[in-house]
Amino acid sequence: MTQSFFSTFILLILVTDPFGNVPLFAAALKDTPLERRNRIVIRECAIAFVLLLVFMFFGKHFLEALHLSPIALRIGGAVILLMIAIRMIFPHPDGVLGKSEGGEPFIVPLAIPALAGPSALATVLLLSATSFTETMVHVAALAAVGIVWLAVFLSAEKLQQRLGPQVMTAFERLMGLILTAMAVEMLLGGIREFVQTL
Repeated sequence: MTQSFFSTFILLILVTDPFGNVPLFAAALKDTPLERRNRIVIRECAIAFVLLLVFMFFGKHFLEALHLSPIALRIGGAVILLMIAIRMIFPHPDGVLGKSEGGEPFIVPLAIPALAGPSALATVLLLSATSFTETMVHVAALAAVGIVWLAVFLSAEKLQQRLGPQVMTAFERLMGLILTAMAVEMLLGGIREFVQTL
């Protein structure tokens, strides 16, 4: 159970990439009054958490409604993860998630797609559990990830100033490398499952 919790926790940390998203949060909130920034961070993290929780519980029904197989989702999610991981390792001028519009952020781009992006949604859809205990472990892991989001983004500006851009870039590339390996493993697992069904 503990191993399942930590593996889920680490996977969700990697796909939501809170440390890599620190520059995005700092840039999106730079023109927002100081007294509103913490409220916005809490709101955006709460929206992302609820969305991922909904997908975790109802993802299987969502797949069935669209006539999609879990294998197709696994392979598709792996491809998305791989693309994001490559963008983390080889930075793009527009960033990992593309350009964001000015003004006070609401849902986009912080809650979606920075936290609850395609890769995160695909990941939680794959976490459909067969037992109540396993489901609670996944929910606990997601809740722990939500706490990490709050801790990181509430101190985003201080974190960026203390660590500096070089350390933040190095950390993001390291996470991208780990995420690449996880994406390839997920892709190979999906291909193995597909071959076994033939």
